[in-house]
Amino acid sequence: MSEKKKIFVISDHPMAPSGVGTQTRYVIDTLLRTGKYKFFCFGGAVKHEKYDQHKIVDPAWDEDDWVVQPVDGYGSAETVRKVLVEYKPDILWFMTDPRFYPWLWQIENEIRSNIPMVYYHVWDNYPPPMYNRKWYLSTDVVVSISKVTHDIVSKVAPEVENHYIPHAVDENVFRKLGKEQVEEFRNDNFPTSGERTFFFWNNRNARRKQSGTLIHWFNKFAEKVGPENVCLIMHTDPKDPNGQDLEKILDDFNLMDGRILFSNKKMPPEVLAFMYNMADCTINISDAEGFGLSTLESLSCGTPILVNMTGGLKEQVTDGENWFGIGLEPTSKSLIGSQAVPYIYEDRLNEEQFVNALVKIYEMSDKEREKMGDLGSEHIKKNYNFNNFQLHWIELMDDIVERLGSWETRQGYKSWSLKEVAG
Repeated sequence: MSEKKKIFVISDHPMAPSGVGTQTRYVIDTLLRTGKYKFFCFGGAVKHEKYDQHKIVDPAWDEDDWVVQPVDGYGSAETVRKVLVEYKPDILWFMTDPRFYPWLWQIENEIRSNIPMVYYHVWDNYPPPMYNRKWYLSTDVVVSISKVTHDIVSKVAPEVENHYIPHAVDENVFRKLGKEQVEEFRNDNFPTSGERTFFFWNNRNARRKQSGTLIHWFNKFAEKVGPENVCLIMHTDPKDPNGQDLEKILDDFNLMDGRILFSNKKMPPEVLAFMYNMADCTINISDAEGFGLSTLESLSCGTPILVNMTGGLKEQVTDGENWFGIGLEPTSKSLIGSQAVPYIYEDRLNEEQFVNALVKIYEMSDKEREKMGDLGSEHIKKNYNFNNFQLHWIELMDDIVERLGSWETRQGYKSWSLKEVAG
């Protein structure tokens, strides 16, 4: 057997519960199981108590095949240089928003002269970000997480190799469960819930996720239909320093009667699947969303979704003919930005359309919601199934190894270009 190819990964820590961390873990696990690859990862975007290297061990691969080095942020130019010298990887694979990687692209001549750079790209919205063009041109292969992202890259840098491989969920975990199992879970964990209609929200408590707005608007809905009839479960950290103090909102607005509950303990995927199955609808009203993993997991479990029509959420809630929940068109598209991101649309809903959508879900019969959820589950199996996700990543990485090479066999990259200068 030929020597395993070494992939250097920069991303959220692959064991982190974030969407980026989860998808990174899926990609690594997929490639490890082929027996052709091994990994050295920067475990970023989380607070570390220790910075010791550690191995992630599984009987499916060799003990030394997956090493994680905790880092602050996503690392630095110096730490990358050190890995290039000491580990001598064959590919650099990195993921998340490009705002975090200008420092990495600034040393692309040092990296790409030896190994290809493969970027799993997250981008939420239009207008096409021409300010990203220099970053796309500094990458060998861009892989886009959504149709929106793929279209944006194609418009901004059409000459760059650009593949569409959307997120996926493991349907062996996130699947429709038996009604008796789900009812037992509900009785064990929410014994005083009665016959309430359950809405589920599984996101980080951060500004763009609109967590405070969700509480405020859900309360308006609860008052309209009777707070004893509905319940919103928010699986999040209500004290996240990047978000609002959600417990204070409930306390000051007198919402402590069970209409809104927090679930802030870390849960294994198998337990989250029960939460999705228990819910009548899963909500995501983010003003920007690269893909939205929680709604994908929800649909995989057969539970319809209520979403803002932004980013990757648009392709989840409808296939262009059928709807797998309710998709709300933004009532405002503010052009916001910063020095690093000069412009991007921020998609906002309004209270009336959201409350009306909640009422619509609430007034559906169980059979109507089940039918919508079942169609959504089929949509996920057809377009975002785990087998296709794994196959596409294996085929792509095998092709990159063969076609672009590394170190002595490196192809497809020139550190110089010829330009005609007018006389």
